Amino acid sequence: MVKLNKIYTRTGDDGTTGLVDGSRLPKHAGRMQAVGDVDEANAALGFCAVVAEGELRDDLIRLQNDMFDLGADLATPLGEVGGKDFEPSEMVLRIVPAQAEWVETRIDALNEALEPLTSFILPGGSELAARLHHARTVARRAERSMTALADEDDVNPAALAFINRLSDYLFTAARIANGNGQDDVLWTPGANR
Repeated sequence: MVKLNKIYTRTGDDGTTGLVDGSRLPKHAGRMQAVGDVDEANAALGFCAVVAEGELRDDLIRLQNDMFDLGADLATPLGEVGGKDFEPSEMVLRIVPAQAEWVETRIDALNEALEPLTSFILPGGSELAARLHHARTVARRAERSMTALADEDDVNPAALAFINRLSDYLFTAARIANGNGQDDVLWTPGANR
């Protein structure tokens, strides 16, 4: 259980932040960029959840919880505390393959109500669809930060799969929010030349 007695600690006043293993990194380090982008993506999911209803709202809240798991995973590098591999333990929270698999299952279920696309779609339509498209782009940024980190340091492969599936889910959910794709705004190449 997490317990926060104080919101400010002053420990970051020197431009560093603490990781789960007790080590400190500059706040602009690649690992912290990835953690921050995941946090922003999570906030974007919350922005969607406040107007979503039913299954989509339930999905978004579940995904927000998984995004906190993802942030904890990224904040726990391999080592003495983080372990020698990416297996979760009582002390280490890791994204597991089942989390990405759940997202795939939800994408498949949502996709059953959709006609195949005949064009790219513009990110808009209903308010919820526009919010979901925005969240999708923020999730893609988080993915780019995570893959950049993976070029420098170890990143859990299940975490990379999860963040990749998240943007696919958000795209599909946006189409559902647009009347099961009926209200998608199609791109017309060169329409305004």
